[in-house]
Amino acid sequence: MTEENQQEPLSKEEIIARRAEITAYYKESIEHLKVQKEYEELLRDIEEARASKLQTQLALSQYYASQNPDQSDVKQEFEKAAGVESDLPKRTLTRP
Repeated sequence: MTEENQQEPLSKEEIIARRAEITAYYKESIEHLKVQKEYEELLRDIEEARASKLQTQLALSQYYASQNPDQSDVKQEFEKAAGVESDLPKRTLTRP
């Protein structure tokens, strides 16, 4: 038989004492759990704010992209200012 089966049954006073210990432990833990809950809620709020900000940036970028559908003029102006010749053929890597 296992040790659990060989133990003597607890008396009424011992059961009451164990219940009191367990109750005290839970009451002590509640304070820490409340702090942890508040921490988790703050993390959730921060993540929601970041997601909202990202969604707003995405919506704005899509809006601005739809306002300027012809980006080729902007690209040509940039290349001209940078001194890049856009008429050159593209270079590719080839083995001889």
